Amino acid sequence: MLTKEIEFFDLRQICNSGQCFRMREIGENRFSVTAGGRYLEAGQEGKQVWFYCSQEEFENFWKGYFDLEQDYGVYQAAVNPNDKYLKTAAELGFGIRILRQDVWEMIISFLISQQNHIARIRRCIENICREYGEKKTGESGREYYGFPSPEALALASEEDLLSCNLGYRAKYVIQSAKSVAGGEIDLEKLPELSYKKAKEELRRLYGVGEKVADCICLFGLHKMEAFPVDTHIRQALDAHYKRGFPQRRYKGMQGIMQQYIFYYELMKPSLRRS
Repeated sequence: MLTKEIEFFDLRQICNSGQCFRMREIGENRFSVTAGGRYLEAGQEGKQVWFYCSQEEFENFWKGYFDLEQDYGVYQAAVNPNDKYLKTAAELGFGIRILRQDVWEMIISFLISQQNHIARIRRCIENICREYGEKKTGESGREYYGFPSPEALALASEEDLLSCNLGYRAKYVIQSAKSVAGGEIDLEKLPELSYKKAKEELRRLYGVGEKVADCICLFGLHKMEAFPVDTHIRQALDAHYKRGFPQRRYKGMQGIMQQYIFYYELMKPSLRRS
């Protein structure tokens, strides 16, 4: 177990931010994450964070995954103090980080996310991991499943994926898997492309539209210029940014601002109740 003191970091906020569907709360202030074929348990109290892994695994994978080399205080300080709405949202979601996730996992996750809610997305992804992912055992002895490869999903039938509760999204998943497995889309080249070019390339995949491509760019390629607009964001823009979000002011950090807004809109109902 490693103990780190980390500023601007909150496991619960990250878990509930809608960017990661294989992270869940497993106990009081304790979370599990499955990513990159690995499994991690972590806990937090204030700024103290416990990572239940070796120093080597933390340095080689989880440190980068949680984007811990980036100072998120820079993003907090960049918020326009006169923008009361964004200031409130950023203060609420101060501990959110843009995770460095696997681009293939993000393609499938956000194809499944269309017209869907977070709890159901999690279940759908868990279903396909159990059916098509590799079974593994973590350091704690807990069994888990890796994310299925493009080749594994390309062999699935639409009926098979319908039984995993994917609904109409099943055909998107199969066709995208076939495109990647067949070499039509080269995932390894995507990180080298500009945000604009990467987005264009992703939109060649069946079922990937504007919003899904932006989600993949932000959460799978760490293109911080991406600003995905879904129902929550559209409502916020209509209410608070009638002339459009000030993209130029936040150039190169639009993605984290989007996450602050998204998380705030997601949490608003519970904030009203409290």
